[in-house]
Amino acid sequence: MRILVTGGLGFIGSNFIRYMLQTSPEIRIINLDLQTYAGNPENLKDVSGDKRYFWVRGDISDPAIARQAMAGCEAVVHFAAESHVDRSILDPGPFLKTNVLGTQVLLDAARAEKVKRFIHVSTDEVYGSISGRRRSSEKDPLFPNSPYAASKAASDHLARAAFITHGLPVIITRASNNFGPYQYPEKALPLMITNFLENKPYPLYGDGLNVRDWLYVKDHVAAIAYVLKHGEVGGIYNIGGDTSLKNKELVSCVRKIMGISPSLVASVPDRLGHDRRYALNDSKLRKLGFKFAHPFEKALFETIEWYKTHESWWRPLKKSDGYAAYYQKQYEKGTVPFSEIR
Repeated sequence: MRILVTGGLGFIGSNFIRYMLQTSPEIRIINLDLQTYAGNPENLKDVSGDKRYFWVRGDISDPAIARQAMAGCEAVVHFAAESHVDRSILDPGPFLKTNVLGTQVLLDAARAEKVKRFIHVSTDEVYGSISGRRRSSEKDPLFPNSPYAASKAASDHLARAAFITHGLPVIITRASNNFGPYQYPEKALPLMITNFLENKPYPLYGDGLNVRDWLYVKDHVAAIAYVLKHGEVGGIYNIGGDTSLKNKELVSCVRKIMGISPSLVASVPDRLGHDRRYALNDSKLRKLGFKFAHPFEKALFETIEWYKTHESWWRPLKKSDGYAAYYQKQYEKGTVPFSEIR
């Protein structure tokens, strides 16, 4: 089977490619990735010599490149996206270009190339903040509250429209907060872990009571592979972590595992439009037959150990100009302590 993976140099995409190469000997993967700041060839260095894998450096919003990369592919798994909420607040433009326009270009190319499956990878953030103990289901309306979430909701609608209007065999997946190896160190858990390893404070937004559902990336990519094979065309599948924690509780878990003092947690002003709680009902996926394999506590410990033993991977990223410039902008807006950008 020959598939096109978009954004395969990123965190989730690279874990998916590695998983597919390990579990599907017959697979052939074309990775279409522009190599933006979060797309790192080092993420797939261990498989770069595999003859079943080929990287095409290109922009998903370029119709010619999209068609060329997709030619001969039976399926598309679309990860490529701008995904950091804070960056979307500072500048939503790239999110609209990549997440909305780029998705439409890929959908058009998939129609022209007559692909048999198009997996559109989305996020729980499109549902917006939810109250009480309920969990978002696939039939819930979308109420995105950040520019990032709005761009992903728009791309979800485009994917569904391609199925309804043109019969394109689209499946949408929506996942909880991911964590695991190769996650760019601007996101919550890798920033927390690497800051603690550097004896630097971790900036905790607001009162720390915002709730997120945590999903190990290895379970996420296995679920996507399962949906690729067994999912119903036109369907939507939530992929939940089934581990809901307040942000303060997550910080406490990491501190205890790493033996870190509470003094390295710095309260900072809350993020603009910060959703209070996300949680997914993934009973539809479980009824399809998928089983999660990684308990949260064990996966969190393994993730911390990975960052401990891969300093050569994350230290250059945290020293990069783009990373420092981003935090400088955050500092100027009063949302991150200056110590975080030194």
